[in-house]
Amino acid sequence: MERISREEALALFKSADLLDLGEKADRIRKALHPEEMVTFVVDRNINYTNVCINQCRFCAFYRDAESPDAYVLSKEELFKKIEETIAFEGTQILIQGGLHPDLGLDYYTALLKSIKARFEINVHGFSPPEVCYLAKKHNLTVRETIQILKDAGLDSIPGGGAEILSDRVRQVLSPKKIKSREWLRVMEEAHGLGMRTTATMMFGSVEAPEDIIEHLAAIRSLQDRTGGFTAFIPWSFQPGNTELSRDDVGLQGSIRPATAIDYLRVLTLSRLYLDNVQNVQASWVTQGLKLAQVALRFGANDFGSTMIEENVVRAAGVNYVVSKEDIIAAIKAAGFEAAQRNTYYSIIRKF
Repeated sequence: MERISREEALALFKSADLLDLGEKADRIRKALHPEEMVTFVVDRNINYTNVCINQCRFCAFYRDAESPDAYVLSKEELFKKIEETIAFEGTQILIQGGLHPDLGLDYYTALLKSIKARFEINVHGFSPPEVCYLAKKHNLTVRETIQILKDAGLDSIPGGGAEILSDRVRQVLSPKKIKSREWLRVMEEAHGLGMRTTATMMFGSVEAPEDIIEHLAAIRSLQDRTGGFTAFIPWSFQPGNTELSRDDVGLQGSIRPATAIDYLRVLTLSRLYLDNVQNVQASWVTQGLKLAQVALRFGANDFGSTMIEENVVRAAGVNYVVSKEDIIAAIKAAGFEAAQRNTYYSIIRKF
């Protein structure tokens, strides 16, 4: 299939029949993954703090430092969570948190070194906003900051903080957060240092179709240059308990949560447009198990993580809970072989 242009992608997004899109996306998935296997990773999402100075309007998780609900995990709590993850045959921890005004680079490097001294586990952590915050706080370049974290034990970087890579949208969603170019800069520098990362997109808030295409175009362009993204994960905004859900501040009007149809349309377009990203994840965390199964025939080839623990989406009032066995059963019921993978999409075992 020839690479589609931004203009073609926008036209498809706005007017193409969903089932036609799904069929095209499924053909691409089959071409990239002819073995008819769907993968997943066993990991835990550990939020080391919920204190954040960014105060994003779409986030129900953050707290001010003075809040009675504010916390910073102790090392003992963190180690216990990692031990539980390994007991579940986990191979990765996704560790990220808010931008805490009192935590500096020494905290992060000590944390990483203490984890690596005790456990054999991949640390997938500290999204671009955290990296940029540390760089500015310590008057370092982004590259220097990533190198310091890597030397301390950071293995890979998650795609958090991307939301929509359109600054007109970011000004509404998260005016205090890093701009699109800064998010992309972190990822490019990480790739240049030999680190793999993921890319994400949160849609269904205040963006227009043009903003979604702008986001996908930015990811594809960077991937052309570096090849460092392992996967793309689109997921829908969950408005519960957020400031954004209480205010009519949208660029396109009031907030209308994304439907299952909206999700599948974005997913298929992602698979069609991102011809240089090998893996696209289904998001059972926001969509539930059944729709994630459907997503496997609309371009997705990966079921994401078991998410032994997840806090951010849960804070918005969405709480799907599934086990590894549930994921394996769902994959098989959709007609695929299930396989556990690691962070880098190497197969650990098949089921």
